Amino acid sequence: MLKQIANAALFQAGWFACVIGGDSYWLLIPVGVLIVHLLWISSWAAEGKLLLWITGLGTLLDSALLMLGVFDFDAGGPLIPLWLMLLWAVLATTLNHCLSWTAKPWWRASLLGAVGGPMSYYAGSQLAGVHLPLGLWPSMLILAVIWAVVFPLMQWLAGYFQALRPDQPRGHRSGIPHE
Repeated sequence: MLKQIANAALFQAGWFACVIGGDSYWLLIPVGVLIVHLLWISSWAAEGKLLLWITGLGTLLDSALLMLGVFDFDAGGPLIPLWLMLLWAVLATTLNHCLSWTAKPWWRASLLGAVGGPMSYYAGSQLAGVHLPLGLWPSMLILAVIWAVVFPLMQWLAGYFQALRPDQPRGHRSGIPHE
């Protein structure tokens, strides 16, 4: 339980540093969060792959939403800012740990995604100056639908990489008993 609380606290520290700090020296905090996380866990290979996959897929998703005009960063360019890429990596650190309870049944991840995803973007719009050109409610609805699908997929990826670990019994996820 203490590790899950520490994981959640590190995620929050990384989230605030990314959102408030933008592309500045504040980004050293989420980098530190990622280093601490990787030093703390027992399997660098599986967790590292998960972090890279989630960061890459999240970058593609948010870059597509940027190009479609769901949000705007005033920075120009086809890719999201570095701070948002790092935010995806920091989010990935929670999947097998403090948010592992959302993996099964799948609807938990879907519900958390539908509520938490848009709330995070809303907070980002208020704290980081992210613009929502479509307006608040249309943007929140679009993001809720997307995150209701994306978060269960992220949990599936976490389970996939966890199952590849040689030290894990088949079907085991950190924090989730055998079913």
